[in-house]
Amino acid sequence: MGATYSLGLPRGKGPHAVGCTDVMVGRSQKSLFFRLFYPCISQEGAERPFWIPRYEYYCGLADYMNMNRKWCAPLLSMTFGSCRIPVSWDAPLKLSNKKYPLIIFSHGLGAFRTVYSSVCAEMASRGFLVMALEHRDSSASATYYFKRESEASDIPEAPVQEEWLSYREVPKDQKEFHFRNPQLHQRANECLRGLKLIRSISGGKAAVNLLPTDFDLSSLKDNVDLSRAAVMGHSFGGATSILALVKEAQFKCAVALDAWIFPLENTLYPKVTKPVLFINTETFQTVDSVAKMKKICSLNDETKIITVLGTVHQSQTDFTFLAGNLVNRVFRTRGTIDPYEGLDITNQAALAFLQKHLQLKEDFDQWDGLLEGVGNAVIPNGPLQKSSM
Repeated sequence: MGATYSLGLPRGKGPHAVGCTDVMVGRSQKSLFFRLFYPCISQEGAERPFWIPRYEYYCGLADYMNMNRKWCAPLLSMTFGSCRIPVSWDAPLKLSNKKYPLIIFSHGLGAFRTVYSSVCAEMASRGFLVMALEHRDSSASATYYFKRESEASDIPEAPVQEEWLSYREVPKDQKEFHFRNPQLHQRANECLRGLKLIRSISGGKAAVNLLPTDFDLSSLKDNVDLSRAAVMGHSFGGATSILALVKEAQFKCAVALDAWIFPLENTLYPKVTKPVLFINTETFQTVDSVAKMKKICSLNDETKIITVLGTVHQSQTDFTFLAGNLVNRVFRTRGTIDPYEGLDITNQAALAFLQKHLQLKEDFDQWDGLLEGVGNAVIPNGPLQKSSM
């Protein structure tokens, strides 16, 4: 693309204004940390949150990219530091006569809870409650939790201390699968714990958010449709969504964005009997990974694979909109397709699939053709290439 500036994150195109807040429940590495996107009451002049919330995440991104923190973190901060997400921070939940279906979203390697804000905000604008997790398995470029200064203290107001977790490379003496597979199970279990937390809050149980916020978690009570829950994720998060679908009966379907399917064990494939939508980019997948997706397809007629032409692996992240030409050239954050068009296709296919398998009464079925690979810039099945990982 010829533009020499950042493009900016798209707003959700659905009928609802979108709010978001951060939630951390629990005081250990096993705590749950996520960004919640939800339909909100429209707020004039509401605060727009920064896309990257803390400087530590720039340091984490530098580490993940194997670059020196001293120059890379300030450069990333200069590039992205002023970027904000076009949603209303801490706005009140919009109460409706129908409950909101739930999506739990899992990020990819080296990402964190805010990197998929475009997808999450679009889903919230269409009437979903979206929990974007920040995983604690050392696959996030950075994350943190609070630990008690005194382990004996169970008082909610007790002083707490921030503890940061860094991204971990595969140890040199270990095979990648043996390192990544336990991480995958931890991530899927975090998705299950996320669902359990929302079930608990929706049922009226109080949850203490350790982060300063004006959002009232108890407003979710009786407003979440837990009979309509799906799991979604990108790359490592795509594989996480498939495993979570197998582990949790309450998840009805999964949307796997350019899934990095390698860490899934072979014994798992026959168990993926519920519908999965694989939305692949043109350049990331291999013959082996597409063959594994087809194996999953053979178990359920409703499982679909489509490829969005002109896209690269980062096309399904916010980087595709925010990286200028230099960053794009170095890290291939954009393909040949217009990034807004590429994301529209991804979102519309996901919405059509969710309507079908969560039995929603919306107008998302207008995009059903995409699920068969019919439309501009989309083909059925995997990308046409012969490389291997």
